[in-house]
Amino acid sequence: MHLRGLSTRRAKSTERAGSARVAGTARRGVRRRRRARVAAVAAVVVTAGLLSGPAVQARPAPEPPLTTISVTSPPGGPGVNVLVFHGSAAAGEESPVVDAGIEAIEDIGLTGATDQRFAVEATDDASVFTDGPRLSRFHAIVFLTGGGDVLDPEQEAGLEAYMEAGGGFVGLHDAARAEPYSDWFTGLIGARPAANGPTAVQRATVEVGDRRHPAGKDLPVEWKRPDRWPNWTRNPTGTVHTVARVRESTYQPGTSANGADHPISWCRDYDGGRSFYTGMGGTVSAYDETDFRAHLRGALLWTTRLAQADCKATITAHYKAERLTQPNRPGLNDQIGEPHGLVTAPDGRVLYIGRGGADSSQPVITDWSNPDIGKGKGEIHVYDPVTKKVTLAGALTVFGNKGGGDELVKVEEGLLGIELDPRFAQNGWVYLHYTPHSGVDRDKRMAERRVSRFTLDPATNRLDLGSEKVLLKWPVQVHSCCHAGGGMAWDSRGNLYIATGDNNSSGFSDGYSGNNPQPNYKGVSFADARRTAGNTNNLNGKILRIHPEPDGTYTLPEGNLFTGRESAEGGGKTRGEIYVMGVRNPARISVDRQTDVLYAGWVGPDASVPSTTWGPAKYDTFAVITEASNRGWPYCMGNKQPYRDRNLPDPAKPLGWYNCDRPRNESPNNDGLVNLPPVTGNNIWYSPQGGAPDYPRDASGVPSYKQGEARYLLPWLKGGGQAAMNGPLYRYDAASASTAKWPAYWDGKWFVGDFYDADQPRNAVLMNPVTQGAGSLPVHSESLKRIVPVGNDGIRNLMDWRFGPDGALYVLDYGRGFFTSDARSALWRVTYTGGGPTPAVGQLARGTR
Repeated sequence: MHLRGLSTRRAKSTERAGSARVAGTARRGVRRRRRARVAAVAAVVVTAGLLSGPAVQARPAPEPPLTTISVTSPPGGPGVNVLVFHGSAAAGEESPVVDAGIEAIEDIGLTGATDQRFAVEATDDASVFTDGPRLSRFHAIVFLTGGGDVLDPEQEAGLEAYMEAGGGFVGLHDAARAEPYSDWFTGLIGARPAANGPTAVQRATVEVGDRRHPAGKDLPVEWKRPDRWPNWTRNPTGTVHTVARVRESTYQPGTSANGADHPISWCRDYDGGRSFYTGMGGTVSAYDETDFRAHLRGALLWTTRLAQADCKATITAHYKAERLTQPNRPGLNDQIGEPHGLVTAPDGRVLYIGRGGADSSQPVITDWSNPDIGKGKGEIHVYDPVTKKVTLAGALTVFGNKGGGDELVKVEEGLLGIELDPRFAQNGWVYLHYTPHSGVDRDKRMAERRVSRFTLDPATNRLDLGSEKVLLKWPVQVHSCCHAGGGMAWDSRGNLYIATGDNNSSGFSDGYSGNNPQPNYKGVSFADARRTAGNTNNLNGKILRIHPEPDGTYTLPEGNLFTGRESAEGGGKTRGEIYVMGVRNPARISVDRQTDVLYAGWVGPDASVPSTTWGPAKYDTFAVITEASNRGWPYCMGNKQPYRDRNLPDPAKPLGWYNCDRPRNESPNNDGLVNLPPVTGNNIWYSPQGGAPDYPRDASGVPSYKQGEARYLLPWLKGGGQAAMNGPLYRYDAASASTAKWPAYWDGKWFVGDFYDADQPRNAVLMNPVTQGAGSLPVHSESLKRIVPVGNDGIRNLMDWRFGPDGALYVLDYGRGFFTSDARSALWRVTYTGGGPTPAVGQLARGTR
């Protein structure tokens, strides 16, 4: 039987509430005068106990217990001890939450693996914090208190000395209201509750983003539970490591709501020790929940030094962003071209490309009667991390230097993508996706797009332009801008994925579906994406998948969307290279080679608001693609939200809504199949109004498209002047000795971003691997904007980002102009500087974890 002396505790609480508290102003003054002296004395005693090593024998013998404590010992033997402090500044009866919390912590200490058990003592007597020998026995202290000014200056100084000596602290729910005048205690907790936050018990969804910390690894990713959910006067994100967030859209957070980023459990290494806080645990029933006990157990394992955990991984100060390239010399692109893509080599070199725009001082030829129309240089640069020098490896003569301006003048062609052969270290092969100037037909205003293989000399970092092997080529119209795509990626089986844009004008459809059949130049449509992205016989508006062969040819892998032999006549209506159709402008793609899952993002059309006549506003899109599929454009976007058809004789008049489950290509510009594969819904979409807009639907499944009826399923997202830039899925390499690598916390998280850095996303998201291929939403997201810095002096215009073999993130900033390179165009490197998990192996309470 565990005797707790409840009546004694309550009497003590009442007595302390009536006589021991001091007015806040006077108390703060006393603390400032006495803290240093008291801390110095207490630290000597506490340090002697806490830092003597994990062995129990090294600690002082226990003092006789106070009358207000309860003691439990685990059957695994003595050695690791936890103190539960439940003193309160409030008069009256003790909250029943205290008893529930103590019982839960006692049970946790008595159960589980033998080497993870611990003894528990509970007290409401704050004098324990000035008893150095006794305090040093505890591996962790739990604050299970109703808040208020519960410690006098000497007692708080004792707690401070305890933490400085390497102690552990766990704060539960109202512990964030304790010691309201102490800046040090605010740092220990991490945040303070807003005074006008909600008080009712509400059921909400908790997103457990840290799947490695012992407090999160055994929990549901989306954890639905009732509690009292505090709001914070100041969001602690970036100064603490968030383990879990509460999703405000699932309950009523009140007027002091924190928004999409609402941390609820976090931890940090603080002042020499370890601190864990959770805003949960505000109800008696919480302590009976299996999952909440698992959460609390994990917090106690880390703070008691029974287990290691990384509580530094999302703290902003632990990341360093460094610009690697200098501005170009006047009139030259000696450091960087117009940034358009990067790739990292196994030895750490970074190869990055310039699309074709020159320095703004250089001439731009836009006259179709001139043979040099649009002629530019697509540069390949190499950054060497050893010498920290940049080499211009080579430059292709491309069609792509036409600048901005009118719809029929600007162009997005040029050098669009780069990848290295999987055996690059042995063969030096580099794959480039580009539009050669030599292939331009000025009469018909057509060009040739190609993917070619070149060889790089590793000794000189020079590209042998004469080594070109053309793998794949296809026609593109260049009369009217835009949407060239360009990204490439490999899977683990040696298949090369190639992203192509829909080669379609942004105008002529009022910014909605690019499906106007009328405009053409010499018979080639340039405003109807049904000719390209929606066409099974056209390689534009697709993600292609081929298997390059050593002789410079390619074969087709099994499992693509088509075989190339479809149609009633036995062929001629499909292209077997197509893996994904129905994408608009996928500039960046990536493949996780552990799973061979494809990640892609593409830019949407230009309409700023939804239309009840034509359909959704511009949706920039990200998708997890687990198999060959049709992603919808120009028929459907988002989660299968259809557009309205338009057709001859009057494209300004709407016809019926497209059927996303049975789309048909009835365009006069279609030379492929009429009946198309069903549309697969996408995982992330966003508009100027917000993230993942959704609407009520009629009996036919058509959304209302009324702004007042929209629900925003991803409140952390917002658009505007948006341009989606897909990023990598991070894989942590435990065997790597790199000190720059991002920590294991980010393993398995997918990076999604936008070219612009205002309200647009730059986030790491966590997907449900079971449902992601069918278009499920992310289950967790967190902003990267304070780690991958935004702003004019940061990485303002994100063009590409990939992790290198050193585990650092390499990022291309496009610059501040368009169709040129400028002084802000740069290659950056973002490294982690926080060190490994804590506590150190030698400081674990019971050996290595």
